[in-house]
Amino acid sequence: MRAPARRAASVRRLLAVIAATTVLAGCTSFSADGGFGTVEQTARQRLGKDVRWARSAADHEAIDQRVAELLSKPLAADDAVQIALLNNRGLQAAFSELGITEAEVVQAGRLPNPGFSFGRLRRGDEIETERGFHLNIARLLALPLIKELEERRFAQTQGMVAMSVLSLAADTRKAYYNALAAEETASYLRKVMQVAEASAELARRMAQVGNFSRLQQAREQSFYADAALNSARAQQAQRSTRERLTRLLGLWGEQTWYALPERLPDLPEQAKDLPDIERVALAQRIDVQAARLATEQTAKSLGLTKATRFVNVLELGVVRNSSNEAPPQRGWEVGFELPLFDWGDARVARAESVYMQALNRAAETAINARSEVREAYGNYRSSYDIARHQRDEVVPLQTRIAEENLLRYNGMLIGVFELLADARSQIIGVNAYIESLRDFWLAQADLDLALIGKPSLTAAAGPAKAVEAGAAAH
Repeated sequence: MRAPARRAASVRRLLAVIAATTVLAGCTSFSADGGFGTVEQTARQRLGKDVRWARSAADHEAIDQRVAELLSKPLAADDAVQIALLNNRGLQAAFSELGITEAEVVQAGRLPNPGFSFGRLRRGDEIETERGFHLNIARLLALPLIKELEERRFAQTQGMVAMSVLSLAADTRKAYYNALAAEETASYLRKVMQVAEASAELARRMAQVGNFSRLQQAREQSFYADAALNSARAQQAQRSTRERLTRLLGLWGEQTWYALPERLPDLPEQAKDLPDIERVALAQRIDVQAARLATEQTAKSLGLTKATRFVNVLELGVVRNSSNEAPPQRGWEVGFELPLFDWGDARVARAESVYMQALNRAAETAINARSEVREAYGNYRSSYDIARHQRDEVVPLQTRIAEENLLRYNGMLIGVFELLADARSQIIGVNAYIESLRDFWLAQADLDLALIGKPSLTAAAGPAKAVEAGAAAH
């Protein structure tokens, strides 16, 4: 076979490789749901709730109707979580990150634009015309690997958005129990203040007729002053916790007039028994899964760096020169850099260090996950035991004491102020039970979040992104 024929055969084989790569990469397109299906599935499986990405006027209208339906009755904890997942604008902004990342995935899968050059040279009467067609072969050959890296990053973004959904649900549930406990406490302390006010007024009148000493009157007046102060603080906490909940729900205007139940939910009969909680957490925590994905992505990036460290620029060009005084010239040319000074060892060393960094961060994430879930479960069991002790021991004892004192008051064995003095200790017990019940529901929300992961996944995403940036820069 003559040299021109061999060159033509080589060009045909190279073009065949390019065509195959084109077919493989040309399938990149936008998905029907923008990657939102994974987030929807996570919300349904782990929360039993719906999420909706509002991308049209119809979506916003459907969300408004659903929110209005849930707000038409006293708000339960599950309803509050559902409203937040539908109506929180920060979460909607997080959903848009899916669209941004998917666009980058599609862009990474697109073929590089070819280049065309045209030149016209004149030398005396001779006019030479040069036309060239250039294509970045290195970009074409690396296209499947780059596309795979971007797809992994898209999966990582899906995990981050799903984590935002779960984190918002946990924050909303905690804000709900805080607001409900604050409202119940404020309502109870208003009643206490009314009783203290009546007691102080009775003491003032008895002191006026000489049946009460100034010291006794001052004690009753002090109790009323403390009750009024505690009531004011409770109302302040009620407003603050309610506004915190309102922000998470994304409500404004007349929507902020939503009603809450009168009291916290009752304590469950038994606490959850989770003997294998560490294994469960490592299997389902999203931050652990994201750290594992980031490590795999970094390993892929390390392999890409090793494969391309000797080829920084590689281009294929088809050239055709023509002259009015000579036959046209045809052929092709390949240009590449010679690794005379930069052999790429620095980039490889950097990638290996970043990979080890990713491994250690993944290990740290797993170790922290074990500790966090143990801590959350310990707090959950302790909170349950404290609330149950308050419910089963402290409150019944104080109620029994109050009933016995009432019998003695009816039998004129003690006076009204002795009865009121006993009621003050009962107030402390009731407040303590409300707080312990609130702490239990907060601990359960913390446990649920500890079983699914931490709110921030940026640390897990960092190493892989660093490698990508380094590979793109070179």
